[in-house]
Parts: sequence; C-alpha cells; structure tokens
Amino acid sequence: MRDVRVCSVDDVAAGTAARFDVDGHRLCVVNIEGTFYVIGDECSHEDYSLAEGDVWEDEREVECPRHGSTFSLVDGSPQSLPATKPVPVYDVHIDGTNVIVSARSEGGP
Repeated sequence: MRDVRVCSVDDVAAGTAARFDVDGHRLCVVNIEGTFYVIGDECSHEDYSLAEGDVWEDEREVECPRHGSTFSLVDGSPQSLPATKPVPVYDVHIDGTNVIVSARSEGGP
C-alpha cells in the first residue's frame, strides 16, 4: 500500500463531505470535528456521489442523496436500504495540513 495525498484539511469544513478524484478513484472525504474519514464516493446501490449527501455526525455515517441509503464512515457498511453492499474504506492520517490515505483493500489509490 502506498500513501496518497487527497486534499488539505482546509478543503473540507467540519460536518461536511467533499469529493476528490485521486489516481482514477472517486473518494468521499468527511470531516467530523477534525477527524477525517475517507470512503469510496460511489453509492453501491446506484452511481451517485456520496459526497453530495448529508453527513450524520453522531452516527458517523453519510447519506446517499438519491435513495437515502446511509453508509458507515468507519467500515463502509450500508446502514439502511436500498443499498446492501459496502463501499471501500481507506485508512486516513494527517501529515501537517494534508489528508493522506492508504488503501485497505485491492483497487485503492
């Protein structure tokens, strides 16, 4: 696994999500009170950007804006229907002001 810079911590306001394209991968970066999470940006039910959905801070989830499925930011698992398959999750660390990810599974950046 290699580390890849995704964005600056200043690029994603607290309580929001943003999409970044890195090495051909769509990533959804979420900032919850200064803790960053990175998951695959494509809903596993249909091809919609999770970064455009609502962030549920207390639950550590993001909601797909199309059909309302929510996904865990911790393990990528769907928390509500209609989605039934998880989305990829990436290990995250902060280096200075940079958000850095490492792929947890095959096919990550």
